[in-house]
Parts: sequence; structure tokens; C-alpha cells
Amino acid sequence: MTERWPLLWLALHRRRRMLIALLIGMVVFETLIVVVANTISPDRLFSGNGTGVPSAYQAFSGSSGDVSIASYPGLLGAGLTHPFWIAMQLTAIGSLAAAAVAADVESGTIELLMVRPVSRNRLLAERTAAVLAAALALNAAATLTIAVGVALSPGIHRDVPIRGVFAAGLMGFGFALCLIGPALAVSAWGRRRAQVVGATIAIGAVGFAVNFIALAWPTAAPVRFVSPFHYYTPGDALARGGVLWPQLGVLAGVGVLGIVWAHVLLRRRDLAP
Repeated sequence: MTERWPLLWLALHRRRRMLIALLIGMVVFETLIVVVANTISPDRLFSGNGTGVPSAYQAFSGSSGDVSIASYPGLLGAGLTHPFWIAMQLTAIGSLAAAAVAADVESGTIELLMVRPVSRNRLLAERTAAVLAAALALNAAATLTIAVGVALSPGIHRDVPIRGVFAAGLMGFGFALCLIGPALAVSAWGRRRAQVVGATIAIGAVGFAVNFIALAWPTAAPVRFVSPFHYYTPGDALARGGVLWPQLGVLAGVGVLGIVWAHVLLRRRDLAP
């Protein structure tokens, strides 16, 4: 298996400790969210029994406005949009996407890879698969942890169907894909790891800030459409018990377009350091 896709397995092997740590951190964090939700009713976490929660808090619950954070879907959705969750996604995606092309160009090892010979399309395809595998593992870990917690908590299960948990997990992978595509495009174009990491942070962290501001300030509401968090709404998926296909289509579409553009850029660029 490793001989068939050596670049894919090498990318994962080199970052195996980081990925294992991220997976463990994801499971522990989502377990904590479920324990908090099962121990303290969400409406008791906010003043006024959940009434009068600022609209900007919808950014933390992963909702477009229909689901309050002072509810089980909202609180579990917060676990799938929390800055800690975002940071783990950005760490995995930024690290593996930077290693796709830009890191080898920066270190001067790209010429050694091309001598084997390895085609540019194969190089990018295998390393894209490595990023997708890492993102899939992280989102699967979060989804399965929440699903087990919901199944073992009758009070939460009354408001959150299991199919909603898996729908939110699929939305989470769509969000990761939305980050992966542009990050790979920057890696295929750039010459420094920092360029890829910076682009990944800009899309993820800045995108969250833009969505928060758009929800808090009505004047800035139109800018919410440029943020991936406007389309990634796990709280809504948890409450409705199904995938929000239009939003998932936008997230996946951006990711696929980014991957295609990465292949175009890599074919046209000079790989000399």
C-alpha cells in the first residue's frame, strides 16, 4: 500500500505525532462539550434562562439565526465552531497543505522529487489526499464523540437526533474542504510555508471574525457572504436533523475549485527554488 502511494503515506507519516495529538485533543474537547451539556442545561449557562442572548452569539452556535446557543443544538454546535475546534482544523490543514508544494520549493527538495520522475499532477494529487485524509479523521473523531454522547444522554437526544450529528459532521468536512482548496492553490503558487499557513489562517480565523461582526452589526450584514462560517452552520444541521445541501454545496464548491486551480498553477509554474 505504501509503495503504491508513497507521497501520501510519507506526508502522513512525517506528521503522525501532530495528527495523533490533534485527534486526541478533538475527542477530549468534544467529550467535554457533551459532558457540560449533559450536566448543566444550556439555558442555565446564560443569564435570563437563555433569553436576550445577543445575535452575534449565533456565530458561536454555528447557526444562521434559527438556533440559540442556549439550547442543546446550539451548545453542541458551539463545540463544532469553537476557536479550539477551528485551531485544530487550521493546524492540520495548514501544515499538510504547506508541505504539498511550497515547503519543498522553499527547502530546495522539489527538484529531487521531480527527478524520480514524479509528475506534478501525481505529486499534488497524493498530497491533496493526505490533507483530505487528515481533515476527514478530525471531523470523524468529533462527530463520533458527539454521536456517542448524544446516544447516551436521553435529555440531549430528545432535541438532537443522531442523524443531525452526522449531518453536522458532513458539514464540518465541507468546511475543511473549503479551507483545503485555497490553501493548496497558495501552496502550488507560493515559495514559502508561511504563505500557505497565512492564507489558511486568513480564511479560517478572519472568516470567523467577519461572520461575527456581520451578525453583531446590521450595517455589516452583507459581508457575511464572503465568510465560510455563513455557510458552515452545524447548529442548524443538529436542530433540523439533516444536511443543509445548498450551504454544503458552496463549501465543497470552493474547495473543489481551489484544488483544480492548484493543479493549473502547478503545471504552469517554475519549480526552481
